[in-house]
Amino acid sequence: MQIVRIGLDLAKYVLEVHGVDCLGKVVVRKTLRRDAVARFFANLPRCLVGMEASNGAHYWARVLSDLGHEVRLISPQFVTPYVKSNKNDRNDAEAICEAVGRPTMRFVLPKSADQLAIQAVHRIRSRLVADRVKLVNQVRGLLAEHGVVIARDIPRLRRVLADSDDGLNELVRVMIREVQTELVELDQRIASYDRRVRELFRNSELCQRLGKIEGIGPVTATALIAAVGDRTCFKNGRQFAAWLGLVPKQRSSGGRARLFGISKRGDRYLRTLMIHGARAALGKAAGKQDPRSLWLSKLRQRRHPNVAAVALANKNARIVWAMLSGGTVYEHAPSVKAA
Repeated sequence: MQIVRIGLDLAKYVLEVHGVDCLGKVVVRKTLRRDAVARFFANLPRCLVGMEASNGAHYWARVLSDLGHEVRLISPQFVTPYVKSNKNDRNDAEAICEAVGRPTMRFVLPKSADQLAIQAVHRIRSRLVADRVKLVNQVRGLLAEHGVVIARDIPRLRRVLADSDDGLNELVRVMIREVQTELVELDQRIASYDRRVRELFRNSELCQRLGKIEGIGPVTATALIAAVGDRTCFKNGRQFAAWLGLVPKQRSSGGRARLFGISKRGDRYLRTLMIHGARAALGKAAGKQDPRSLWLSKLRQRRHPNVAAVALANKNARIVWAMLSGGTVYEHAPSVKAA
């Protein structure tokens, strides 16, 4: 029988294949080395190939798509319920094959090479920023042991490190100078990645259109374009906001709706950027008379500032989806004249 659906369990060197025919009967179970995968699928007729959206999945999606196969990526959390008995590569491949055939399954669209390149810039920049935060916190703790207390302010820490030789042990002074050099190096590397992000932003007309939204700058705009991919995978703006984890978590039963805080699903990095950008826009909305700022002012009076920031991030996410799906340009609403 001809293979119509395949579940491919990914790994670094050994990949597991599980294929079924149109009746769901197992046709092939095979373990492949990495260099034999392309050759194996090149000799197969066109079929549906399912994979978990894990490390390397977007690369294999491009390879198999070039060979004529239909590739669908599934979030690992949606594959887990289909795993039978113990977890191993063979059972995982079977579970993927079963999950990819479900008519209501949600899929992750493969990313292009350009999207992965932009995403790599953000991943490295994020890691460098985290390294700087760790270094600053460690230095603050070490100096506090010697009576030098510094607030959580990196510019102030730089000034203290430059003038902290007096009253410290000789060994501590040597280490402080080494830490100062390391901090300067991290600042320079982060600045270089910031320049790359701004260059990507300037060279993308779509990013510049998103950047006109209050609360979305070059970093957030480029990160959204790198992560979203084909915007047709979301039916509406609410689905896009839910994908970012900006909608309430729900535990409803028996006709009783119970809503909690935001679900925090999806990409934490994107959600953090959206909320921080909304918080910055919220601070600049005071005194403005346009409908958006008036809505924010009323919301700020009723709810906590963090709740208002998340609400604005949710609204921005829906605006982003509308702009991406419709190819429209963001238009600022005119100010409302006081009576």
